[in-house]
Amino acid sequence: MEIQPEKRDSAPSNDDSLNDWLPITKSRNAKWWYSAFHNVTAMVGAGVLGLPYACSLLGWGPGVAIMVLSWVITLYTLWQMVEMHEMVPGKRFDRYHELGQHAFGEKLGLWVVVPLQLMCEVGLDIVYVVTGGTSMKKIYNVLYPDGKEIRSTWFYVAFGALHFFLSHLPSFNSITAISFFAALMSLSYSTIAWVASVRKGVQPTVSYGPRSATPKAQMFDFFGGLGDVAFAFAGHNVVLEIQATIPSTPGKPSKGPMWKGVVIAYLVVAACYFPVAFCGYLVFGNQVEDNILVSLEKPAYLIVAANAFVLVHVIGSYQVFAMPVFDMMESFLVKQMHFKPSLMLRTITRTSFVLFTTLVAIMLPFFGGLLSFLGGFSFAPTSYYIPCIIWLIICKPKRFSLSWFTNYICIGIGVILTILGPIGGMISLIHSWQTFKFFS
Repeated sequence: MEIQPEKRDSAPSNDDSLNDWLPITKSRNAKWWYSAFHNVTAMVGAGVLGLPYACSLLGWGPGVAIMVLSWVITLYTLWQMVEMHEMVPGKRFDRYHELGQHAFGEKLGLWVVVPLQLMCEVGLDIVYVVTGGTSMKKIYNVLYPDGKEIRSTWFYVAFGALHFFLSHLPSFNSITAISFFAALMSLSYSTIAWVASVRKGVQPTVSYGPRSATPKAQMFDFFGGLGDVAFAFAGHNVVLEIQATIPSTPGKPSKGPMWKGVVIAYLVVAACYFPVAFCGYLVFGNQVEDNILVSLEKPAYLIVAANAFVLVHVIGSYQVFAMPVFDMMESFLVKQMHFKPSLMLRTITRTSFVLFTTLVAIMLPFFGGLLSFLGGFSFAPTSYYIPCIIWLIICKPKRFSLSWFTNYICIGIGVILTILGPIGGMISLIHSWQTFKFFS
């Protein structure tokens, strides 16, 4: 007997019918390996390309410490969320905001979780449009060095146009094949990035000193580096939605296969993040670009391959993070605005979302600044400490116990990232905006 989101009567309710239509709960036949590559696709994205740059802002000591701490903390908070998915007997928290509502109350839970989750997921998709378009342009420039100059805008439009079609896949499980290839590509281009860096060798003029000249600018750089690292750990925003696709029974709850997939995914994350971050910084020092692939110019065939892999990966990542947004939008329109579930509603909703993310990407194509600002402002809360707060409310660990201390330490570190990360990101965005030319 499968554990259901709600206690059901013999006749299906309107909520039952809606759940059968919404993309998150439409299909619940996923396997544990679905969890593995959905989580890899969600986690290893644009953020890994900015980690060498983050290290150049933080320096060797703080950079290594924050990277390792972030990996450990977010693995712990991810475990908490997997455990809490079915913590209430007979009920599944299929969406992040449902868990928040259980902990904070129906209204407050929505206000605590939904704005941050939407900012993460929509912000990520905007960054993926920028990343995908940038990779397409890099491929074109390497293959046709003497070709006609094409504005970045058109590459963003081309990337967005692809999602006008892909975004109409009905459910999370329907993007499984896309997510699988995206996960495979993430490991491939991460390997190329650090291997190509090592092959290039430490540059003769390399320096590991501060990127900026003044103490004030160095402080803001450090803050921005914190946001960049936080941005790289974003999988928590879709973890409950991924787990919702796995079947569950009282004897075999979904947390078993889900956690198995998460562990595999986090090992892949470590294999991608740490070599790219540390090898990239070692080779280029404080001159590394905010996208490590931009710093790598040769060999040409390897750079083309890496950017092609990035393109495939961010196509999958865009869909993984868009699916919960589609779920929220379609649920709101049906429940609150009283529209009937239909293909027309789905088409208009999803097309509007793709159009919005593409237009914003065209207006704000600032890769580094976006990572820092979004990482600190919205990713740190949803990944580092909101799960800990919910855990303290629901599980009520004994005061001064190991669990109690661990959660408060995670909350403290997450709050620091939330306060400082957006400051550096905002400064970077303002600077980028001042020097930006539209349609360049």
